[in-house]
Parts: sequence; structure tokens; C-alpha cells
Amino acid sequence: MDVRLLYVEDCPNMVIARRRLTDALRRRGLDPNALEVTLVASAAQAERLGFHGSPTILFDGRDPFAPDDAPVGLSCRIYRTEAGVEGAPSVAQLAEALGR
Repeated sequence: MDVRLLYVEDCPNMVIARRRLTDALRRRGLDPNALEVTLVASAAQAERLGFHGSPTILFDGRDPFAPDDAPVGLSCRIYRTEAGVEGAPSVAQLAEALGR
């Protein structure tokens, strides 16, 4: 599985997203070292990658947390988690999405 974490420069939620994603990969028995982390620096790159705000997490090129009509662009992003609105999906949400 191709797992990518996309972010914009100075994203305050990138570190927590990376930590949670690494934990979720371990829970699923996947190698966290295979995680590819990519800085998104332009609107064209955001469009090409399907970047729906920072941080965006892609599994095999698909964003399991974005609705089909979510806009693409350089912006911050929030996620609804079991603990409320946060800057990254929870470990449980990520592990579940990895299992789909």
C-alpha cells in the first residue's frame, strides 16, 4: 500500500498527523518507514496530488477522509474525531481507514 502524508510549510498539525499515522501503520502490521512525506508548495502540485488541505493523508492515492466534492488547494484542514474537531484523524480512524 502506498501511504502518503501531504502538508504545507509550517503546518502546525503535520507532526501529530505523522505520529498518529505511524502508530496506525504499526497497529495494522505495516511498515511505518514506508510512509512518504511530501511538502506541497504550489497550487498546481496540490491539484495534481489531490491535496484537500494540510495535512492530507492518502492511501493508494485516495483520501479516505475527504468528501467527493472537497475542494483542492493550499489551506489548513481539520478532521472530526471521536474527541471532537482536531488537526489530524485519530489513530483509530487511521487504522480503520487502512483496513478498508
